[in-house]
Amino acid sequence: MAKTIDYFFGITSPWTYLGGERLIEVAARHGAVINYKPMDMGKLFSVSGGLPLAKRAPQRQAYRLIELARWSRHLGIPLNPQPKHFPVTGWPAAGMVIAAREHGGDCGKLANALMRAVWAEELDIDDTEVLVAIAADNGFDAGTLLDEAGSGAVKAAFEADTQEAIDRGVFGAPTYVYKDEPFWGQDRLDFLDRALARD
Repeated sequence: MAKTIDYFFGITSPWTYLGGERLIEVAARHGAVINYKPMDMGKLFSVSGGLPLAKRAPQRQAYRLIELARWSRHLGIPLNPQPKHFPVTGWPAAGMVIAAREHGGDCGKLANALMRAVWAEELDIDDTEVLVAIAADNGFDAGTLLDEAGSGAVKAAFEADTQEAIDRGVFGAPTYVYKDEPFWGQDRLDFLDRALARD
């Protein structure tokens, strides 16, 4: 039976972006399957004690910018800590990822392209024309994904993924869950790597 990583993430999270491609590498190294589960971060924060960025104390906001720049340099991953189009709602972007997942497509490829658009390419992923272009450039039937993102089924799946995250004790993004053990943050990927290697 394949090793499975339940991957709870925020489509607009810079930390998710920094870990996105690296998670794929870790999973591939161990023959693991990734279950992509976008979350409603606002709902998650409302029940877990988290705060939206704008409501955090100034010193926390300032340190976040330092850490983002530090991790970007360390990993060699381009990232603008204060991108032009942030914050954004991330919908229907997250819905398109779910639609791609439901079709059995490489939703990881799409999710990472969308996050890269925000954090490295200065694109607005709340703009449907931008979303369609990104999806099409990555080999998806962009119109279908966009249409399905507005469906009741996809919205219900998004709510279910969010509720699952809450029920499993997730409080931030990204969180990787392997064998019911949570690993919060892209800086915990080494620990996830070791856990996968043990089995």
